[in-house]
Amino acid sequence: MPAGSYSDQRPIGENLYLLDLIKTAIENALQNLIPPSEQLNENFTRLKEICETIFTFCKEHPELCKFIAFTIGGMITIPLLLEVAGFSLLGPVAGSFAAWWQSRIGNVAAGSLFAWLQRMGMLPATKVATGALVGFAGFLWVEINKVVPLMPGGASQNSTGQGMRDLNPMHRGYAALKQRLCTRAMKTDFNFSNLLGTVYCNGNLVFTPDGASLLSPVGNRVTCFDLANNKSFTFSFAHRTNVARIALSPQGTLLLSVDQHGRAILTNFIRRTALYNFNFKNKVYDLQFAPDGRHFAVATGRTIEVWRTPTVSHEREFAPFVKHRVYTGHFDVVTNITWSSDSRFFLTSSKDLTSRIWSLNPTESFVPTTLGGHKESVVGTYFSADQETLYSVSKDGAVFTWKYTGPKRREAELEDDPEEAEDPSQQRWRIVKKNFFMQGSATVKCATYHTASDLLVVGFSTGIFSLYEMPDFNLIHTLSISQKEIDFVTINKSGDWLAFAASKLGQLLVWEWQSESYILKQQGHFDSINALTYTPDGQRVITAADDGKIKIWDTSSGFCIVTFTEHTSGVTACAFAKRGNVLFTASLDGSIRAWDLIRYRNFRTFTAPTRLQFSSLAVDPSGEVVCAGSLDSFDVHLWSVQTGQLLDTLSGHEGPISTLSFAGDGSSLVSGSWDRTIRIWSIFGRTQLSEPLQLQSDVLSVAFRPDGRQIAACSLDGEISFWSVQDAVQTSHVDGRRDVSGGRRITDRRTAANSAAGKNFTTVTYSADGTCVLAGGNSKYIVLYDVDTGSLLKKFTVSINLSIDGTQEMLNSRNMTEAGPVDLIDDAGEASDLEDRIDRSLPGASRGDASKRSVKPQIRVTSVSFSPTGRAFAAASTEGLLIYSLDNAHTFDPFDLEMDITPATILATLARKEHLTALVMAFRLNERHLIHRVYEGIPAGDVRLVVKELPTVYLSRLLSFIAKLAEESPHLEFHLLWFESVLSVHGRYLRENAGRFGSELRMVQKCVVGIQSELARLADENIYTLDYLLSKPTSTPDAPKLLTAKGAKTDSDEDSDESIVEDEDESTNGERTRWHGFDSDSD
Repeated sequence: MPAGSYSDQRPIGENLYLLDLIKTAIENALQNLIPPSEQLNENFTRLKEICETIFTFCKEHPELCKFIAFTIGGMITIPLLLEVAGFSLLGPVAGSFAAWWQSRIGNVAAGSLFAWLQRMGMLPATKVATGALVGFAGFLWVEINKVVPLMPGGASQNSTGQGMRDLNPMHRGYAALKQRLCTRAMKTDFNFSNLLGTVYCNGNLVFTPDGASLLSPVGNRVTCFDLANNKSFTFSFAHRTNVARIALSPQGTLLLSVDQHGRAILTNFIRRTALYNFNFKNKVYDLQFAPDGRHFAVATGRTIEVWRTPTVSHEREFAPFVKHRVYTGHFDVVTNITWSSDSRFFLTSSKDLTSRIWSLNPTESFVPTTLGGHKESVVGTYFSADQETLYSVSKDGAVFTWKYTGPKRREAELEDDPEEAEDPSQQRWRIVKKNFFMQGSATVKCATYHTASDLLVVGFSTGIFSLYEMPDFNLIHTLSISQKEIDFVTINKSGDWLAFAASKLGQLLVWEWQSESYILKQQGHFDSINALTYTPDGQRVITAADDGKIKIWDTSSGFCIVTFTEHTSGVTACAFAKRGNVLFTASLDGSIRAWDLIRYRNFRTFTAPTRLQFSSLAVDPSGEVVCAGSLDSFDVHLWSVQTGQLLDTLSGHEGPISTLSFAGDGSSLVSGSWDRTIRIWSIFGRTQLSEPLQLQSDVLSVAFRPDGRQIAACSLDGEISFWSVQDAVQTSHVDGRRDVSGGRRITDRRTAANSAAGKNFTTVTYSADGTCVLAGGNSKYIVLYDVDTGSLLKKFTVSINLSIDGTQEMLNSRNMTEAGPVDLIDDAGEASDLEDRIDRSLPGASRGDASKRSVKPQIRVTSVSFSPTGRAFAAASTEGLLIYSLDNAHTFDPFDLEMDITPATILATLARKEHLTALVMAFRLNERHLIHRVYEGIPAGDVRLVVKELPTVYLSRLLSFIAKLAEESPHLEFHLLWFESVLSVHGRYLRENAGRFGSELRMVQKCVVGIQSELARLADENIYTLDYLLSKPTSTPDAPKLLTAKGAKTDSDEDSDESIVEDEDESTNGERTRWHGFDSDSD
C-alpha cells in the first residue's frame, strides 16, 4: 500500500490524535507493568485489552503503524506488539530500544517480561522466536551491571541465567525492580510561592482598608503582611525593575504597582492575579487613589496625571486606563499627592519649595493656588478633617498651618470697616502658624497625617520619629527605631498603628502608639545569604548570611522567628541534626556553633587548634559528630557534640575543602576539594583510609542521595557527575553548562552564550525521593534534572529584575561609553540634595550594603534545598529566600472539568445535602473557597459516610487541602475527625500506595504535630492559672466569706476533695440550698 493511502479512509488529523492516545495508553501501561501482586491480574487484563485495540488498528492501517514505530521507537511495547501483529520492525528500532532499556529498566527485565507476557497469554506461541531479543537484553545486562549493579547488595551476577532467575517475581530482586518501574514521576510544576529573607527594599507602604494588612515593596515584587493572622505572602507577578510606588483602591480590590521605569501592573488584590500592564513612560514619584475610587493621580516628574480607575460599568472603553486630565505648573519633581475627603480636590508637594491645590474637574470661581514660603523642599501637604485648614511639612523641620482667610488687620481697622473684613476678594490661603521641630542636624525624610485623629508623624534621617497632635502641635512621642534613616511612614485607617520602613537596613516596623508596643518588627539580612537548610519537619527554614546573622523563618507565616547574632563574621554554612532541635553553623570567625532551637541559645562552640575560616559543614544524622572544612587548610576536622572536644583530623586532600556531606544513615562522609577529587570517609570504621575519586575540574558541591547509595558532585567545568558509593565508580554525568548559562553582565565584552562566567553549578541537592537533583549557580536559573536519564526537566528563572546585574540576555550598545557602562557611572554628584551628593561608599567595594555599592548587585543562587515533604524547595539568591511550591491555591487549575460543574451547581448540590457529590464537584473545579465552603458544610456525623464513598482519586487533594486549612482554621476537632476517617477507611490503600501519597502523609503529620505543639504550649502557659482557678476557696478573718446553706461542704472537710458546693435539700423550710456569693457585711 503506498504511503499516505490511509488518508482516504481516515483523516490525518484524526490519526495523529489517535496516535497521541495510543502513546498515552502505552505510557500508562508501562508505568504499571509490575504492580503489586494483588492487582496483577486486573492490571494485566487491562493491558491486554489495550494491546488488542492497538492490534486491530495496526491491521487496518499498516503504514501508520510504521510511522508510529519510528516515531516512538524508544518504547519497547510498540515494536513488540507490532512484531506480534506480523510486522518485522524490530530491527530499525533496536538501537532506540537498547537506549531506552538501559536508562529505564537497567537492562535486566527482558527475559522475565517476555515470560510474564507469555504466561498471561499475551504472546502467541508462534512468536516465541522473539527470544533473540531476550539474549540481546541479557548481554546488555552483563555489560551494564559492571557499571551500575542493580541487584540487592550490589553483588554482580556473572551469568545471564542467574540474573534472569533473580528477576523472578518471587525473588528478592523483584522488589527493587518494581520500585524503579512503579515509582511515580516527580511533579515538576513548582511555582513561585513566597519570598522570605527580605521585608522591604524601597518605595512606599500601604495599609489595606481594614487596617489589618500591610503592603510592602520587596525588590521587583510586592509582599502583603497579614498583621491580624500573623502571616505573609508575596504576589506572583514581577516587575522588570524595582517597585517604586504602590497604591490600593479604597475598596481593597485593585492594586496598582509601578516600577522605577514607569511600567505599571494592575492586579486583582483578592485573586492575586495580574490584570493589565501599562507604561507611564516616565518615572513615577507618587501614586494615590481618590477616596471614592473612581480616579487615581500619578506624579510623573513635574506633571500630575489623573486617570480613571477601571471599573465594571456600562461605559465601554477600549483601554482599561483612560486619562482624565494632566496638570502642570511645578518647576521641579512632584514628591507627594494628597486627596481631599470628597475627591474633588488634591494637593501636591514638590522640590520647588511649593505646594499647590488642584481641582479634579473645572470648578467655577476656583483657581489653582500655589502655597509658598518654605526654605526647603516640601515633604507633604495635608487637609484637615473639615478641609478648612492645610498643613505643610518641609525637609528642614518646619510645619506651616494654612487657612483660607483675609489679610491680617488690626482690630481698630476691623471695627471701622467691618464689610471690608468679609470681602471674598481679599480671602486666600495664608500662613496662620509656624512650628519648627528640627532634631539637631537631622533632616525630615518622610511624613504623614491622619485626618480623623489629627496626628502628624514625621520620620528623620537619624532613625528617629516624632508623633504630634494637631493643630496645637503637642508632642506625644519621640522614639528612635533604627540606626539609619526612615524612608517611609504611614498610618492605618483607625489611626492606632504606625508603619515605618528603613531601606538601608531592610527594616519594617508596625508600632501601636497608644500601648507603645510593636505589632510587627521584621528585618531581612543586611548582606547576601550564603546557606539555608530545612528543619526535619519542614516547618522552618534557617538562613545564614555574610552579615554574621542566622535567621529562622516560619514557612507557613513567612515571618522571622528568631535571629542569632553571636558570630562575629560572615556565616558560610549551616546544617540541622535530624534528631533533636539542634542547629550547627560555620563562620569565617573560626568557630562552629551549636544552637538549641527550643531555648534559642548557643550551647556549644567548637574551634580548631589553629585559627581557620570555616567554609563547609556537615552533621551526623544522630547529632553526635560535627565536621567542618576550611579554605585555609586541607584537612577535615571532627568534633564531639557532647564533649566539644576535637576527635580527629582527616588528611588526604591536596587543596582547600569546598564541601562536605553526610549520608542519610550516617555511615559515610563525603568531602569535595579544589584538588579535583572526592573522598568518601567511613569515620566510624577502624581505618580512616579513603581512595580519591578523580574529577576533571575543581569540586564545588556534593550531595548524598537520601538512601546513601549515590553521590552527586558539581564541578567547575559545569558538570554534575553521579557516583556509586559502594563501587566508587562514576555511573553517569550531566553537562549543564548550556542549561545554567544565561544572563549577560554589564561589564561583559562577550555574549551570554560565549562568556565563561556563570557556567557552573555551585550548589546541588537531591529531591526527597532521590529521583531528581536541583542545582543552581552564579546565574539566574535553577535547574531540575532527572537522575536516571540525565534529562532536563525544568528551568526556573530566579529573577527578571533589571536592577540586578546578570538578568539580561542582550545588552544595549548605546549604554556602553568610553568611561564604561552608563549604569556604573556615579551621577550622585548631580543630585539636588546635599546628602544625596555625598559619596559614602568605599573605593572599589563590590560587597556589603546594596545601597552603598559602587557596582550593581549580581544575580546568583548560593544554596538550594528541598523540603522534607517534597512539596516545595527553597533557594537562597540575591533577591532573598525564594520558596517554590506545588501548592498554589490562587491558581485556577480544574481537574476533570465538565460543562455542568459550576459554582452555582456546586452550591445547589450542597443545599440539597448531597454532600459527596458536592465535594467531588468542588475538587474537580478546584476553587479553594468552594472546597472550603463544601468542606465545612458537611455535618460532623456524615464525615465518615462521605469519606467511605469518596473515590480514591481525590484522596490526595483531600489530604492536602485539610492539612493546609488546619494551619489557619480554629476547627481542630473537625479536621482531626476528617483525618481519622480517611486513615481508618482508606488506610490499607494509603499504605499500599505509600509512594504516591508520601508528600500528603508528611503534610498531615506536619499538621498534627503543629496542632499538638500549639496545644501543649497553650497548656504549659496556663497551667498555673488553671491550678489557681481549680484550687479550693479559702476564708480568712479579714476577707469576705462564702456563705453556704446548711449542709453544704466547706473547706474544713478534710475528707472531701471536691471544690464545688453541692446543693442539698436539707434546709428547714424544705427549699434547695443556693449559692449566696460574697457577703461583705460578714464578720
